[in-house]
Amino acid sequence: MARGLPSTASLGRFCQKLNWQKTLEETTRETSLQRHLTTLDLTLLGVGAMTGFGLYVFMGIVAKAMAGPAVLVSLSVAAVASLLAALCYAEFRGRVPTTGSAYLFTYVSMGELWAFLIGWNMLLRRLIIGTAVARTWSGYLNAIFSHRIRSFIEAHVGILQVPFLAQYPDFLAAGIILLVSTFVFCGVRVSSWLNRTVCAISLVVILFIIILGCVLACPHNWSTEEGGFAPFGFSGIMAGAATCFKAFVGFGAISASSEEAQNPKRAVPMALSISLGLVAGAYILISTVLTLMVPWHSLDPDWALADAFYQRGYSWVGFIVAAGAICAMTTLLLSSLTSLPHIVSDMAADGLFFQVFAHVHPRTQVPMVGILVFGVIIAFLALLLDHEALVQFHSISSMLVYTFTAMSIIMPRFQKAPPSSAPGPASPGGTERASAPEPRQLRPALRPHLSFLGGCRTGAAVAWALGVLVASAITLDCVLVFGDSALHLPLWGYTLLLLLSSVMFLLSLLVLGAHQQQHGQDTFQVPMVPLTPALSILLNIFLMLHLSSLTWLCFSIWLLIGLVVYFGYGIRHSKENQREQPEFTATRDSLEETVQPLQPPSQSVAQEPTLMDQLASP
Repeated sequence: MARGLPSTASLGRFCQKLNWQKTLEETTRETSLQRHLTTLDLTLLGVGAMTGFGLYVFMGIVAKAMAGPAVLVSLSVAAVASLLAALCYAEFRGRVPTTGSAYLFTYVSMGELWAFLIGWNMLLRRLIIGTAVARTWSGYLNAIFSHRIRSFIEAHVGILQVPFLAQYPDFLAAGIILLVSTFVFCGVRVSSWLNRTVCAISLVVILFIIILGCVLACPHNWSTEEGGFAPFGFSGIMAGAATCFKAFVGFGAISASSEEAQNPKRAVPMALSISLGLVAGAYILISTVLTLMVPWHSLDPDWALADAFYQRGYSWVGFIVAAGAICAMTTLLLSSLTSLPHIVSDMAADGLFFQVFAHVHPRTQVPMVGILVFGVIIAFLALLLDHEALVQFHSISSMLVYTFTAMSIIMPRFQKAPPSSAPGPASPGGTERASAPEPRQLRPALRPHLSFLGGCRTGAAVAWALGVLVASAITLDCVLVFGDSALHLPLWGYTLLLLLSSVMFLLSLLVLGAHQQQHGQDTFQVPMVPLTPALSILLNIFLMLHLSSLTWLCFSIWLLIGLVVYFGYGIRHSKENQREQPEFTATRDSLEETVQPLQPPSQSVAQEPTLMDQLASP
């Protein structure tokens, strides 16, 4: 081997570092939660969490710049994608018996590098949420004061005409960020009564908008003279669906409360389906009356709902809508600025981010440095960034997180269940579990027909099939989205590539489905695995590819910065790395003493598992 090149053993150890996982014992905490929540309770919880953000932040942007009146189709597609992601996320919550974020769950199921990337994307999501909500809050407050604040800033500061930057510096949005950050720094949290009050206000506003909007509807606003129903075509509808995806991700509130559900296997999927259906129906009705009240191209995306009533001469209604929006946005801002420092603190506590962010104030129990640093960053972003660019950034980050979530559902299904440390109430079923077929084994009925897979090392076929599934999904979506425009393929080439990617996607599904899976008894599990998470992966990637190239460029730069942070700092200071170092050193020393007369130490170390062994192992 040439001097300076890494050895096989070094590469194997490096790959192991990237895939080190937290154990369930490290994440499990004793809880005294009682199972008292019914399906109705979970449904209302989901409805409250999903109303507000999409209503006031996304609706006007998608209608004005992406889909036109066809925003209702975009919302329908986004609701389907959200339902698939929600089912995967619910099982994800059940597999790790503790409260926490997708970062923690990914650390347990997939490994350290993937957990860092998810945490890094969650950090971006929270930054964008805070910035977008502050911009929306400022827009509706401006509406109440007849845009005097905006006119004053434009007259005395000027207008910016730079891509991704706002038309004018929004000092009001930056100010509200700093004010709310101060409250969070002092330990103020969003109380349950405030959440319920704001939820009730939002529901009343929604009902009011739908009723009065139907009275003021004018079908002429959907006519060809005004641009037609879908002025931006199919690509605009899909771009709108990708943006609207975030409007439904409040379903995490249902998944987070699954531990308190009376019958989680039945209540969680029903609550997810019903709440998503209700919220999607409300959003579709609102988008319909919004684009029927006024021409879609005349809407102001910063305060679309109130603006529509102002244009029709109902300024008093616009004032009510603006007041309801400010209430909802204030609560969302408090929630976002409270959760963001805790995500950074969790990553810092694991050694993956700078340790200064792990410091928590002893009295208020809030991460002081995280609140100060990221509060200032969000205020700066709210001051300068454009509203539409913020929404697209947030959508791509959310869909990437839920794509990883769907992948994390498939992998543990084909791994052996960890042995239970406590007998628990399910111990009588121990003999039944012991006699059940082990995961990753071919199903008995299919063994004669798939004998060529029987020769593979245990789990290798599953690992390869999952990799082929993701690669073929990306290829298939790229062909569908860019086949006619960017790829410039002839018809036969387009058809051949479409056929090959579709066949590979289906074959990988069949190989995964031919193996035994792990089945839990007490927690909710996604039905029809691997089909359901595979469809979620396929649809999420399809929607992400409809976002703008500039969004992808900026998002890639963000990921590149994250990788620099991880490989420059996180991988060396990781708690899992430090925990494994003494064990590895002791094992290596004992092996060297044992096999030194027989072979060089490098040969014994070279037998460590490779990355494929890590993927295929339990």
